[in-house]
Amino acid sequence: MVLENYVILETGVPARLHFTDHVIMRRTTTDPLTGEPTTRNVLVFEVDRLNGREVFAKYSIMAEKHAGQFKPYLDDKSYRDYDIIITKIGEGFRTSWSVQFIPRS
Repeated sequence: MVLENYVILETGVPARLHFTDHVIMRRTTTDPLTGEPTTRNVLVFEVDRLNGREVFAKYSIMAEKHAGQFKPYLDDKSYRDYDIIITKIGEGFRTSWSVQFIPRS
């Protein structure tokens, strides 16, 4: 699902994405436990395809664990050579992501 140009994953529903570029941005958010502002690095991908449809959207990752799944592909932007199937598992602090890299033909 795309909401205001951001891809929103539904729990348990695989989404097939293709990324064209990425940036690492600093973002200030409110810590849910302390209520205090905190600044974090956020990995933001440009998305041009979602589930086979052409889109102009972003996929934003704040979770370090999830961002780490893309680390081997960031320096050379080799993620461009793949469709990436991401399935969100769980909610809240227990959220995890299944990530599959499918070579593009």
